[in-house]
Amino acid sequence: MKYDRKISLVITFALFLFVQSGCQDQTKAPLAVKSEIQTTESKPEITFEKMIHDFGEVSSSRMYTVEFKFTNTGDGVLKIIEVKKCCGTIVKLDKKELEPGERGTLKVTYNTGRSSGHMNRQLFVFSNDKKNPKVALTIKAKVVIKIDYQPQRIDLLLNKDNAGCPKITIRSLDKQPFSIKSFQSTGDTITADFDPSVEATKFVLEPKVHPEKHLKQQGGLVAISLTHPELDTVNIRFRTKQRFQLIPSGVFLLNPRPQKPNINKVSIVSNYDEEFEIESTSSENGIAKVINQQAIKSGYRLEVEITPPPPSETRSFEDVLNVNLKGGETLQIKCYVRYMSK
Repeated sequence: MKYDRKISLVITFALFLFVQSGCQDQTKAPLAVKSEIQTTESKPEITFEKMIHDFGEVSSSRMYTVEFKFTNTGDGVLKIIEVKKCCGTIVKLDKKELEPGERGTLKVTYNTGRSSGHMNRQLFVFSNDKKNPKVALTIKAKVVIKIDYQPQRIDLLLNKDNAGCPKITIRSLDKQPFSIKSFQSTGDTITADFDPSVEATKFVLEPKVHPEKHLKQQGGLVAISLTHPELDTVNIRFRTKQRFQLIPSGVFLLNPRPQKPNINKVSIVSNYDEEFEIESTSSENGIAKVINQQAIKSGYRLEVEITPPPPSETRSFEDVLNVNLKGGETLQIKCYVRYMSK
C-alpha cells in the first residue's frame, strides 16, 4: 500500500509539471505573435524624383511653374498632412493619400514680382512617413527685369488739370521691340491713344483722365497689354486723393461703461490745404454727437461724445455722425460700440 501511494504521488506531481509547462507555453505564444506583427508592420515612405529645381534666368512680374513628382516607395498608405508654402508661391497637390507604389505630383507656381536678383525659396511637405516626416523642397531663379515702366502708381488730384496724371513710360531693357495691344482702366477713368501696329523698344503714353468718371472712382487699376515675349501686361494702380481726410477714420469703443458719455477726438483735414466751414452735424441713431469743434491747420478738431447704450441681447451698436460742410459735401464719422460676451 505504501508503495502504491508513492507511485500515486509521483504521477500527480508529474501531471502538475505538465500542466504548468503548458500554461507557460500558452503565455509565451501571444508574445511571439505580437513580436511577429511588429516586425511586419506596414510603413509608408515618400521619395521625390528631385528636391531642387532651378528655373534659371527668368523675367520679373511673371508666373513660372514646376512639378515635383514623388512616389510612395513604402508598403503602407502614404498620407500627405500639409504642404507649407513660401511667399510668392501657389501649390497644388493632385492627391493626399497614395497606396504603395503609387505616384503623385506637387505643382508649384512662383510669381517673380517686380524685384530683380537671385531667388531661393523652400517649401515643406509633411507626411506620415516616420523616417522622413518633413521634406524640404527648394526652388531657385535669377530674376531679371526685362520691361521697366514708370510710374508704378498714379495719384490723381482733384485740383489739377487732367487730375495731375503723369505720362507713362514703358521701356524694353532687353532691346526686344514690342507693341501695345490695349489700354484699359477701372471704370474707364483713364484712357490713352496708341497705335497697335507700331513696334518699338520704348513708348511714352499721355493718359487722359475723364472728370465725370474720376469723381466717382476713388481708385483702381490701369492694365496695358503688350506683345513683349517676357511680359504681356503692365499693371499700374491709381487712386484719387480725396478732398478731406478723417483722423481717425472712425471711433470704436470696446466694453465701455454703459450710459456713461465717452469723449473722443476726430480731426477733419483738407488734403489740398483748402479752407472750409462746417455747417451742421447730425446723428443717425442718437448715440454720438459733436459737443465741441476747434479750428486747426487745414481743418477742424471735433470732440465726439458717445453715450453707449446698455448691453442687451444686442451687444453691438453702430451710429453714423454726419458732418455737413458748406457747399453741400457731407462727411461721415462711423462710431461703433461693442460689449464682449460674458
